[in-house]
Amino acid sequence: MDHVSPADQAPLSAADAAQLDAKEADALRLLADIARDFSPASFATSLGAEDQVLTDLIARSGAAIDIFTLDTGRLPEETYRVIQEVREHYGIAIRPYAPERADVENYVLTNGPNAFYGSIELRKECCRIRKLVPLNHALVGKKAWLTGLRREQSVTRADLGVREWDADHKLEKFNPLIEWTTDDVWNYIRRHHVPYNALHDQGYPSLGCAPCTRAITVGEDIRAGRWWWENPETKECGLHFDPAKAHRALGPK
Repeated sequence: MDHVSPADQAPLSAADAAQLDAKEADALRLLADIARDFSPASFATSLGAEDQVLTDLIARSGAAIDIFTLDTGRLPEETYRVIQEVREHYGIAIRPYAPERADVENYVLTNGPNAFYGSIELRKECCRIRKLVPLNHALVGKKAWLTGLRREQSVTRADLGVREWDADHKLEKFNPLIEWTTDDVWNYIRRHHVPYNALHDQGYPSLGCAPCTRAITVGEDIRAGRWWWENPETKECGLHFDPAKAHRALGPK
């Protein structure tokens, strides 16, 4: 099935353009505040559309916020291409943080290379090794970290705020795009000619490791392609998951 590029949208209406102007201005002010009050701060990018918007905003603002990614060792080739494109387009070198080799080797030896399909526990352990441990290394010495999370993305993110205290890492966490819609993201990408991951043109609205991400069909939830064999309330790797907030978002059983 051919997928229409999400970047191919009709021209912005005056109202939509004004709304995007306001959101851009708010985000740029927030970035300046973070750089001033919470230095050193870092932005964790997964190289998806939202994160490319935030990378562009950081580059435009000139804010002293460095950018890193969690190189799990199982990212799609298209994602590595975006890392190179960011370097060439913005002159920004995204710092990669990789998992501990011994941890990966032990997991694969004990469980198999694709054991994460077998149970939620094995999937979360894989995420812990490939994402959570490297994130802990990336945030050492930081006063704040930023994400490209949006409330619209999933039930597990419905209660997130622009600014939150990350109790696990003992630092501030900022979500500058939390109120942005999917249309806002792609309108921004088109307006500012932001380089983006080619997988978005193939029906992948949400990006992660290659074996845990698939394209979605028209009408599916935008996170349906992530860990598609699991229920919606478990579809987080642990980087951003708050069980209490997910429970409130899902409502009573």
